[in-house]
Amino acid sequence: MTTVTDDDLGDGFAKGDESCLAEAYRRWGALVYTVATRKVGDPEEAKDITQQVFVGAWNSRGTFDASRGSLKTWLMGITYKKIADALDKRSRHLRSIEAATAEAAMPTQPTPVTETLLDHMVLTREMEELPDQQQLVLKMAFYDDLSQSQIAEHTGLPLGTVKSHTRRGLMRLKKRLEVDGEAHR
Repeated sequence: MTTVTDDDLGDGFAKGDESCLAEAYRRWGALVYTVATRKVGDPEEAKDITQQVFVGAWNSRGTFDASRGSLKTWLMGITYKKIADALDKRSRHLRSIEAATAEAAMPTQPTPVTETLLDHMVLTREMEELPDQQQLVLKMAFYDDLSQSQIAEHTGLPLGTVKSHTRRGLMRLKKRLEVDGEAHR
């Protein structure tokens, strides 16, 4: 078996050779994931960024120009843009929450870090207990800030199914969190 050079890999990738996409992911997927994890600090978000990088690169492979740099360099450029987008989205979300809090004239007493961390850990554990489809829909709603229509579009699920998964997932979370809350009193 011959080893494909980076140049040949870039050429094949640009021409739409799916085996070159698979090889590029094999060679540089872990690098993209590691950089994303270090920058955003969340392994799940880093997985999403890694997927976005390779899907985005594949969809825009016609813009890859080997004379301007290697495929690896181009992929890392896309990686940094996706990381910046994720961090910017996170900042916008936090600013929206702060603005809503200020507008509602709610007193902003800081929540103790231990309480916030504990809440996050409990919620994460309970989310992992949900069926896969409910988990997916709720994660897209909470973490990606997508509407139910956008979730339906991204997953290919019918809007009614997305709504049902959302409602059932939230009800299960509520019931589980109420049970956990009672157990800790």
